[in-house]
Amino acid sequence: MTRPRLALFALEALPNARALRRFVADNAETIAFVGLSNAERPSTGGLVGQVRRHLARSGPGILPYLAVNFGLPDLLRPLAPLTQRLAGSGDTPEATPLAPLCRRLGIPHASIDDVNGAAVAALFRQHAPDLIVTFHFDQILTAETLALAPVGGLNVHPSLLPRHRGPVPTIHALADRESGYGVTVHRLAPAIDAGAILAQEAVGLPPDVTATRAAVLLHGHGRPLLEGVLKGIAAAGVVPEGRTVPVEPYCGFPDRAMLGAMRRAGRRLTDARDLREAVSLQA
Repeated sequence: MTRPRLALFALEALPNARALRRFVADNAETIAFVGLSNAERPSTGGLVGQVRRHLARSGPGILPYLAVNFGLPDLLRPLAPLTQRLAGSGDTPEATPLAPLCRRLGIPHASIDDVNGAAVAALFRQHAPDLIVTFHFDQILTAETLALAPVGGLNVHPSLLPRHRGPVPTIHALADRESGYGVTVHRLAPAIDAGAILAQEAVGLPPDVTATRAAVLLHGHGRPLLEGVLKGIAAAGVVPEGRTVPVEPYCGFPDRAMLGAMRRAGRRLTDARDLREAVSLQA
């Protein structure tokens, strides 16, 4: 078969932004539509509700991580035209937020409140993608939604699955350094990060890496890994069965005790270098 047409779902944030924007620019002709997760959607309680939950579970130590990875990039995204002019980055895809990049490339895109809702089903009917790709997406697709793509679905996950399933795998990898860092492309399944593994790469990172910088670097490694899987699917006409592994425990956002232990061990979630990257993400 030819290269499959993609339904691409993502939450645009610091960890994935530059790698994801380049992926979209390089594959514009085969992307049927892009679904951008609304991080402040009502079902999550909005911004205030989410911050309250994070504080109750993780304490104030999680706030710099959330601000650098999600808050600042979201806040500064509307300033992209100004920051691009000041930096001389022009229309560089890596410096262009996804919504305007999609408009420039003629790719349909939509803000997604519920990936399993009627509006997304309508997008599938209208644009008829063959394959779903999620790239740092914070909503779980049901079996019914996955069935809307005839070839199936893939996810890029910045850990060596089955270790560190969940939304912040690099925090858990940093806390448990013996497990190592890596990135996995796996089949999408209704269970979180539990589909068969299609490609995987262990990645050596600097000893002083933060959880934030690890996520940025691993998503960068994940893009060519995903490209290779897509080429294989185009050649074979199907998504490979992949390697099935036992499902390990889910790793959610850290609690206060975990953050305290990491702090005492000198393992940082984020630092000034990450802050500079968040501020310059549109440059």
